[in-house]
Amino acid sequence: MTITPVQTSGIRKPEARQRRLMSGVGWKIVILAIVGAIGPALAWDGGDVRVRNCNWCHGTGGQGYTVAPRLAGQRSQYIESQIRSFREHTRDNPFSKQYMWGAVAALAPKDARDLASYFASLPPRPANDGDTNLAARGRTIYLEGIPEANVASCYACHGPNAEGVREIPRLAGLSYGYLKTRLEQWGQGYHSGMGTPMPVVARSLGPSEVESLASYLSFVR
Repeated sequence: MTITPVQTSGIRKPEARQRRLMSGVGWKIVILAIVGAIGPALAWDGGDVRVRNCNWCHGTGGQGYTVAPRLAGQRSQYIESQIRSFREHTRDNPFSKQYMWGAVAALAPKDARDLASYFASLPPRPANDGDTNLAARGRTIYLEGIPEANVASCYACHGPNAEGVREIPRLAGLSYGYLKTRLEQWGQGYHSGMGTPMPVVARSLGPSEVESLASYLSFVR
């Protein structure tokens, strides 16, 4: 960055008291104002240690791995709610207990909000790792449910494009392996937070229906 000298001719010099102010408290105020203006951009550019800690398991840019969900593009309200569930131990599946309970134990509420906003702002990419032969069946289940098994459509809560709504998560593009595991865990009675209907829903799904749904959603953009 090139700093152009300020033209000073013709400008009245500050009095001695003003000079003392600018050299002391005044400059501190200016510096704090600058830091306040650029701080968020510096802190949440992906190089922040808090983001790097998340990326160890959730992938570079929050794009996820098979056992850890993709966070890029996820609903910020959902991420915050799940952090609370980890802290309160209401999300109780094995990986949550082993990894996430400890990971968020000392996370301040503001950091949780900042992390949620950061990952929500990243462009998501679909995993594209499901079985293409099962995707059509999965789409039908997602949009229409399974009336004979009293299973409502996923569309009703998660949106027409699986984009999620507020604290209801985005499912579009999550990996086949992660979605399949989560549906199986809900069917086994594990929870993801207070009041979620997913354990009841998942118990009504057979193995082939779980695989079809997980396959379809992995391809949704």
